[in-house]
Amino acid sequence: MKQAKWLVAVTLMLLSGVAFAQLNSDSRIVAQVPFNFTVANRIVPAGKCEVRMATMDGRTLRISNADSDVNLFSPSYQTEGKQGAPHYALVFKRYGDRYFLSGIKLEGSKIAYRLPESKVEAELRAQNEPATEDILLASLE
Repeated sequence: MKQAKWLVAVTLMLLSGVAFAQLNSDSRIVAQVPFNFTVANRIVPAGKCEVRMATMDGRTLRISNADSDVNLFSPSYQTEGKQGAPHYALVFKRYGDRYFLSGIKLEGSKIAYRLPESKVEAELRAQNEPATEDILLASLE
């Protein structure tokens, strides 16, 4: 039993290391976002969006839009899916015509980064607004 728990802990550490190797402080995920969106309670205008790790542990992401001079930081947490992601992608939740960045997927990795819900998104969800998940393909630079 002790060995099984130890094996699970080592496996999770190795998997998060794979995600870390793909998204390190020198690399960035880039996408051309055709709509304004909200992250960390701030609106980011449409344009070229870049996401990189701001801390070595991956718990804080830096999201920027150079076209509009927007730079912000957002806490994040890692989740693990059943299959590796087929592409690098930004994941948005959409309520009507409002978009909220909710996650980052890494190509070939089961690990994904999730961002916390903003105040406005929580209010929309509390009002039972229907939401959809939109995935925007990105690239690693």
